[in-house]
This record gives sequence, structure tokens and C-alpha cells, in this order.
Amino acid sequence: MKISMVGTGYVGLVAAACLAEMGNQVVGLDVDSAKVAQLGRGQVGIYEPGLAELVQANLAAGRLRFTTSFDEAVAHAQVVFIAVATPAGADGAADLSQVLQVASELGERLAAGDFKVVVNKSTVPVGTADQVRDLIQAGLARRGVAADFAVVSNPEFLKEGAAVADFMRPDRVVVGAGDERAVALMRTLYAPFTRNRERLLWMDVRSAEFTKYAANAMLATRISFMNELARLAEGTGADIEQVRQGMGSDPRIGTHFLYAGCGYGGSCFPKDISALVHGGQALGLDMPLLRAVSRINAEQKTLLVDKVRQRLGSDLSGRRFALWGLAFKPNTDDLREAPSVEVVRGLLGLGAEAVTAFDPVAMPAARALWGGEPRLRFAESALDALDGADALLIVTEWRQFRGADLADIRARLRQPLVFDGRNIFEPALARSMGIDYHGIGRAAP
Repeated sequence: MKISMVGTGYVGLVAAACLAEMGNQVVGLDVDSAKVAQLGRGQVGIYEPGLAELVQANLAAGRLRFTTSFDEAVAHAQVVFIAVATPAGADGAADLSQVLQVASELGERLAAGDFKVVVNKSTVPVGTADQVRDLIQAGLARRGVAADFAVVSNPEFLKEGAAVADFMRPDRVVVGAGDERAVALMRTLYAPFTRNRERLLWMDVRSAEFTKYAANAMLATRISFMNELARLAEGTGADIEQVRQGMGSDPRIGTHFLYAGCGYGGSCFPKDISALVHGGQALGLDMPLLRAVSRINAEQKTLLVDKVRQRLGSDLSGRRFALWGLAFKPNTDDLREAPSVEVVRGLLGLGAEAVTAFDPVAMPAARALWGGEPRLRFAESALDALDGADALLIVTEWRQFRGADLADIRARLRQPLVFDGRNIFEPALARSMGIDYHGIGRAAP
């Protein structure tokens, strides 16, 4: 099948590479000529396990190419995916300007003849497919062209750090479509990904648009719920990790997204919660639960710095800190809404002399984000970050941190003080090694 992917960001590039891997002829379209040239050389500008290899293999096989030409992309495709960014605007609403611009461009280029499917892959509010369809039709009417097309919603459910695996082996594929020809094309497109069992969920377009937001809202709610319980557990002397195991063993609850920590980040949860709250307000609905989810998360991102302040005081002049983890989650270099940003800002704001960070992949992104901030430094290894530090703060639960030798941590720190924002160490063991250990929701006995 011939496919064009408008937008080669995180979602668009993963989808384009995976669809090409299944034998489709895929064109990736982007307005950034430097990025297109880079991708054409097989250079992927984001860290995602397996993605670079997939792009390079399909470039070499001739199934994947990149362009800046909208005309080329539209002429090529039976199916045109819209996979551009929908960031949160100043009011919290999803900014649809890029999606609607793509729709306008399609209205200027679709031609009479073969039936085409326009697929919204971007995360968009309910009703966006109608706006896309109307803009395309308006463009066609101005040109006097009777092109045959349908607009479909096909939201993505990719986890950063496991996006290639998620696309190649999806647990479900949600498709919102009202045109039987579009249904047939989408069924054919996704058949290679769902051969061993049916994973396609068919629904109306608006329900498909809403499903993406509803899923992310549920996951974010579970995280904030556990973080709120962790504060209570800490105050009562309970251990939130033991509580988590007791809760998670209930099959009605399960274990996923049931970990207390220093808050969620990334490109999806924060903006999607904001978009739902804004959408509710537009309908006269207060959305108190989702507003609380967002508020709890914002407070959780400052919790580690609050713990530092309680232990060392509000004046951190002359103090040095080691920071393990910068990305908002493991297996990505994404710093968008990452708790580490608030931790660094908080420590430096209290006068810390230096914060020395280590992250396996996100340090280049952090250097770009923080520019020439002289008090933020970067270490060659996790252990090197500890040298001369007054405390260690753990913000991202990279696997390699879990196996760190507690004796080495204690020996390298100026004082054996650890603030574990992801509960990767057992408090009793850390304390038995002489470490002054502070986790999330794990009160000292």
C-alpha cells in the first residue's frame, strides 16, 4: 500500500518506519528541510530503541523515503496520515494549528480519481476529524474539484522507550471510521500487525478521538492517586511499596502505573489532561478530578527538593548534589515536562553550588535545554556524579541504577544522603549500609 506520513516527529517517524517494515511504500513529509536531509541519511534525531535501525533498513530497501514536497506526498498516497504536533496552548487547549494547516494543504491538492483516506494520527480533541473534513471540502470547492476521500481517526498508543514494539505488536488498534471503503483499507493496512488475534477496535470517529484522551487520563490518574497515597503513607508510617503490592494483587486493580514517584512527564499526559479540562470547561463542566490529577503531579515534581530543604535547610549555598536521571522515563531522551527540570530548577533556586547529573542518553538534550548554566554539570558515569556531592537525588529509574552498589554510593558522597524519587532501593538495606535514605511514601521505621 502507498502511504504518506505528514509529520516525522516521534509518532510519525515510528509509524512510517513500522509501516514500511511491513512492505508498504511510505513517504515521510516534513517542512524542516534539514531534518528531511538528516532522515534521508538514516540519522534519527530522537532516542528510541530499534528505531534508527528500522529507518536505515527500510531506506536501504527502498520502502521509505522523506520529502519536503506536499505535492509529492499527496500524489503518492492512497492513505495520508496526519501525525503533526498538537501541543497545549496557553489556555490548556490542544493547539490544532498544524493539523488544520495540513487539512488546508490537502484541500488544495487532492485530485479527482482514486479514493483516498486521510487518517488523524495526532492526538486531537473530539470533533477535529469534522474540522479536517470541512477544510478539505472547502479547498476542493474553491478549486471546483470533486475528490473522493474519507477522514478516519486512528489514535496512537505508543509508549516512549517501547514505541517500535508497541506498533509492531499492538495490544489494540483503535479506528474510528464511517465509510466502508475506509474501513476496508484500514483493515488491510493493519492486517499484518494483527494476524494472530483480532486487535482492531472499530468505532465512530468521535469515540475514537475521545478514547486516546480517556486512556491517558486514566493512567495519569493512577499515578497521581498513588502519589497522594504515598504522602499519607509516609505520614502514618506505612510503606507505599507494600501497599502497592497488596493493591496490585487484586485483579480488578492490577499492577500497571501503580508506582509512587516524583511525578509523570512527557509529551502526552500533561497536555492531554489539560486538553480534557479545557474541553470540559467549554461545555460548562468543572472536571475536578482531572484538575486534581494535574495539581498533584505538579506538587509531586517539587517533592524531592522539599525533602532536601527539610533535611538540609532552605539555604543550599556551598552544597553540591548528584542527580541520577534526566529523561522523564527510562529508554528515552525526552525532557518534555520531566521532573528533573523542576528538581534542577529548585536546587539551583535555593543556591546550590552545583548539580552534577548523569543520564545514559538524555545529557545532550539537557545541555541544549539548560544552555550554558555553569552550575549544572554532567558526569561520565553515575558513580562519577557522586564525587564530592552532599546528596544523591534519583529522578529516573534507569535499570542500571537499580544495581548500583550502595557501599560505593556511601563512599563517594560527601555525606551518605540519598533522596530516591523512584523507590529503586530498599530502605532497610540502604539504612543498614549507613545511608540516610529518603524515598517516596516509605517512612522510616
